[in-house]
Amino acid sequence: MNRRQIIAFLGVAVTSLLLAIGLPLIAPSPVVAQSNANLLVSAAASLKDALEEIKPLYQQSKSNVNIRYNFGASGALQQQIEQGAPADIFISAAKKQVDALEQKGLLVPGTRTNLANNRLVLIVPKNVVGVTSFYNLTDAKIKKIAIGEPRSVPAGQYGEQVLKKLGIFNKVKSKLVLANNVRQVLAVVESGNADAGLVYATDARVSDKVKVVVAADDKYHSRIVYPVAVIKRSKNVAAAKEFVQFLSSSQVKAVLKKYGFIVPQ
Repeated sequence: MNRRQIIAFLGVAVTSLLLAIGLPLIAPSPVVAQSNANLLVSAAASLKDALEEIKPLYQQSKSNVNIRYNFGASGALQQQIEQGAPADIFISAAKKQVDALEQKGLLVPGTRTNLANNRLVLIVPKNVVGVTSFYNLTDAKIKKIAIGEPRSVPAGQYGEQVLKKLGIFNKVKSKLVLANNVRQVLAVVESGNADAGLVYATDARVSDKVKVVVAADDKYHSRIVYPVAVIKRSKNVAAAKEFVQFLSSSQVKAVLKKYGFIVPQ
């Protein structure tokens, strides 16, 4: 063997020995690129417009984070998470659903916070006249009232509370048209397939096909609050925590106010 062959042979032998005994090879450290993170946010349907606007604001500074939304009724989203469906963050339109997940140990401790509050309003198609209060829902001319399914839709739960507090629930029960989420309630009233509906003030605000008759007094229903928390099964807990923290920023509060949400100071 010449000198070059001997050196090559020794290099191969040393490398083989290091690998055999499990020692890492020493090599220059490459520059590590910022890793990408995928976040799936399961959120109440009433947050759709605001969250869609918030997404690009976040990605201006976090371009490596890909955010996807799963909008629906809070109760249905809660059940999906309990059954093991993927989700990194949950934003509900009521405490009940987040309380249930917390009690089952499905949330990352210390990540729960309240995003915003809302108001419940009575709406009718824009061309309808003569409806001025909740009590008008008992009138014969009001044949269909759209409301979220109370078992899974917080807006429906709040609406049922209001109707019962006002003493008119039994009188209008047969008129109720149940929807899978609050945006479906809005769509049914917009199309004229219902004579009235109960939605959040923020939902009514994004439509030019309905008008608000009256807002329900807060004393007639549970406080409307939007809790947010990180799901323990998330594969990107650190990124999820950062996004939840961003949701309390002044930028996000400005967007939420724009859509009519009531935000904590």
